[in-house]
Amino acid sequence: MKDLIEMFAKEGCGSVAAYIQSGNVIFSADPGLASEIAPLITVRVKKRFGFDVPVVLRTAGELKKVISNNPFVKAGAAEKELHVMFLADLPEAARIRTLDPDRSPPDTYQVRGREIYLRLPNGAGRSKLSNQYFDSKLATVSTARNWRTVTTLVELMKT
Repeated sequence: MKDLIEMFAKEGCGSVAAYIQSGNVIFSADPGLASEIAPLITVRVKKRFGFDVPVVLRTAGELKKVISNNPFVKAGAAEKELHVMFLADLPEAARIRTLDPDRSPPDTYQVRGREIYLRLPNGAGRSKLSNQYFDSKLATVSTARNWRTVTTLVELMKT
C-alpha cells in the first residue's frame, strides 16, 4: 500500500491515505486532475508490478449517493450480505438486459448507474455474480467492495 500511496502522491494528489490492503485509496485532487488519475495510476501499477488492475474512482459525494441508493439496505438486508461493484463506465441498457437474474440463486443484484448492488446471502466466494461475469456482459471493468468497506470509506472521507 505504501507504493500505491506514493504513486498517487507523485501524480499530484494530496492527503493520500489507504484503507486496508485491497487498494482503497483516499485522496484530494484538483477537479481537472481527478479525471486523469485512473489511467495514470493504471500505467504506474503495470510498470511497477507488471499487472493490469482496474482503477475505478468515486468522489466523496458519489460514495454518499451509493450508500443512500442501496436498495437492499432499504429492504432490511443484513450488512454482511451486501457488496457493491463499482463500474468504470456507465453500462448500456441493452447490455444490462443480457444479465441473467437467475445466475446464482439466492444471490440478487441491481444495476443502478455505475454501480451494481449485490446481496449475497452465502458470501461472495460462493457467488457466480463475479467481476468477470459483469465485466464481460457490460463491456467495462469493475472493482467490488463489501458494504462495511464502503461505509468506512465514506466516514474516512469526512475527516
